[in-house]
Amino acid sequence: MEPRVAELKQKIEDTLCPFGFEVYPFQVAWYNELLPPAFHLSFPGPTLAFLVLSTPAMFDKALKPFLKSYHLQPLRDPVDQCVSHHLRSVMEKFPELQMEVIADYEVHPNRRPKILAQTAAHVAGAAYYYQRQDVDADPWGTQHIAGVCIHPRFGGWFAIRGVMLLPGVEVPNLPPRKPPDCVPTRAGRITLLEGFNFHWRDWTYRDAVTPEERYSEEQKIYFSTPPAQRLALLGLAQPSEHPSTTSEHPSSKLTKPHNSSRARSWLNPSVSPPVGDTGP
Repeated sequence: MEPRVAELKQKIEDTLCPFGFEVYPFQVAWYNELLPPAFHLSFPGPTLAFLVLSTPAMFDKALKPFLKSYHLQPLRDPVDQCVSHHLRSVMEKFPELQMEVIADYEVHPNRRPKILAQTAAHVAGAAYYYQRQDVDADPWGTQHIAGVCIHPRFGGWFAIRGVMLLPGVEVPNLPPRKPPDCVPTRAGRITLLEGFNFHWRDWTYRDAVTPEERYSEEQKIYFSTPPAQRLALLGLAQPSEHPSTTSEHPSSKLTKPHNSSRARSWLNPSVSPPVGDTGP
């Protein structure tokens, strides 16, 4: 890795990694070359970018502390706001880097995603984006099969949170880093894609590789709860309601059970059939 890239990566990691995030550098060109122009990032090809993903540790290291300060601002989506808080902290800590951040959920006015998160994760070498095209003589006929990223250490127990772009920082000699192909067999890929598309509620597709760490039971409860009901799960009032007067801290609630053809293949929705392609 180029010394300049290594230095910038270390700066960002020093700020984000203690809170359960990982950071991976890539060139904008690697992303753009897989997609048609409508989906390109509008920066010169050699522009440096960093993919940011969250590991299972983010829930305890970042979200719970963030919830303790929830009274400082109205909460709409606690996880998205928590991630945004930490990405902003990088920008504030290093204003000389002039970063631009694109969150995984952001869309243009026409609802086109601003970033195809799984494509970015693949080209950054963070997680392999398994798609239908990766299965020889697939068995699904006319069924739509969405792709899914698998992390070499966490399997499917992670989430892609966004991209940090550094306009003006160009790294034409940055060597590409291929993502580890951790589901190399046809049978394994079929099992993975069928699990993701048809049985996503049982979480088993996330164990396509034996993970170093999985989501805790309370994380599962939180992410299994429909987004519109998550504030209630936390004991927080909806934005239109009066603030909760409960003396119990909201985070304690969680402990209680309550796409040319190649181009098109990279245009699978950035939202999975039921939840999200990057996983909660």
